[in-house]
Amino acid sequence: MKPFTAARRLVAAALLTAGCGGAWWLHADEAPDPLGEKTGGATTVYATGKNAFSFPLANLDDPGRTRFVIGNSFFKRNWVEAPASTTARDGLGPHFIARSCAGCHVLDGRGEPPAWKNTLGPEPEGTVALLMRLSVAGTPDPKAGVRPDPVYGDQFNNAGIQGVKPEGRVEIRQKPLHGRFADGTRYTLQQPLYKLTDLAYGPFAPGLMVSPRIAPQLAGAGLIEAIPEAEILRNARDQAAAPGPVKGQPNRVWDVFAQEERVGRFGWKANVATLAHQTAGAFHGDMGITSSVHPLETCTPTQKDCLAAPHGGGKTNGSQGIVPASKAVAQQPEIDDDTLGQVIFYQATLAPAARRNVNNPQVLRGQALFAQAQCAACHRPSYVTAEGPFPKLTSPALKGQRIWPYTDLLLHDMGPDLADGRPDFLANGTQWKTPPLWGIGLIKDVNGHTRLMHDGRANGVLEAILWHGGEAQAAKEQVLKMNRRDRQALVLFVETL
Repeated sequence: MKPFTAARRLVAAALLTAGCGGAWWLHADEAPDPLGEKTGGATTVYATGKNAFSFPLANLDDPGRTRFVIGNSFFKRNWVEAPASTTARDGLGPHFIARSCAGCHVLDGRGEPPAWKNTLGPEPEGTVALLMRLSVAGTPDPKAGVRPDPVYGDQFNNAGIQGVKPEGRVEIRQKPLHGRFADGTRYTLQQPLYKLTDLAYGPFAPGLMVSPRIAPQLAGAGLIEAIPEAEILRNARDQAAAPGPVKGQPNRVWDVFAQEERVGRFGWKANVATLAHQTAGAFHGDMGITSSVHPLETCTPTQKDCLAAPHGGGKTNGSQGIVPASKAVAQQPEIDDDTLGQVIFYQATLAPAARRNVNNPQVLRGQALFAQAQCAACHRPSYVTAEGPFPKLTSPALKGQRIWPYTDLLLHDMGPDLADGRPDFLANGTQWKTPPLWGIGLIKDVNGHTRLMHDGRANGVLEAILWHGGEAQAAKEQVLKMNRRDRQALVLFVETL
């Protein structure tokens, strides 16, 4: 092992006292990139600025780069209502929240919630990027993980095509929550309060559960998919065996492509196992675009105007090549398998950006504090990737890379302040998946904001930490005891990821 610098010895000492997670991080120090500057190994790009999340994997071959460009075009272009002069991009709706993938993931980055004391819908100006998941109590659909509302389904859509009513509006208010650090410094968090109004199809079913979800940044998603499932399960075993409150659990979810149950790793509650499933589901739920795995529109029996709306996807029958959404079948998807595959490939091959200022003494101090506060118990820094679950939809460039995403991909009880009260497969109403931290310091460059957490309620890294509770309460309390200089160092470290 190469000799440590004094700063790296500080990090190593912190890891030795950090308990859960220290040993394998120290092992990574024997690798050529001990501080994780190359966040994605050979896939890493050195990028900052507005396009930092939009580059292909650095080691992607020429055919892969061609596929990347094709997928990018379908990711960013708007879909239009049917019938259209070209059927290549028609079939939007009948209900939707965005007209393109990039409508929520602007520049492949993170969404921003609308301004406080504002409303969403019908089809608000600018990017929405915030959706409302819906479900009701009762036995869930085993392949959906929830029991949808019988009138509005499993997602609230605030926009509709011509002749179709938007499902309603989302009103957002805020409630201030005050606190202070041990050194007397005061802080205020803003808790969002949501209300669904102007309902187009009558009332919700009794006991409606609502969960807001913001669109995350996408760079590195293919590498997350290539983390071996055994490593996620190992995280759960290690935490179960270790002392302390951190006891993460994997979610187990149905994957519509694999046609089997798998460990979840995408979504704020780890309710999706693969990028293929996530992408087809977003086309279906967010834009109303059907595919071979989601052949029917999301209209419920109560939504008569939705059922009567035209279906896109090319000639089916009738003089205009259009059939009502209620009669659409799997043989007429609005996005064909090849095009869907290109979009999946594009997202899988978006490269993570390299860390910045990795040898800055304050950054190294923050890294040691990150370990001392037990943040690494959930935000596991490093893995080595295997091959993704669907090689035809991804790339061999993703395989065998030492990556530094800072996540265990497990569900954790985060306490009552973050609870949405809504189960999702095995996730309960207080659990959330540990989100990857890589790229977090570039969100402001790419998207012009610093809103974090599942609904964007936290304005920056420190506020995100202060929202932690439940299993992370002890870690938060350590941060509350830090002086201003140490708090700044901790934030500075996280912002280099």
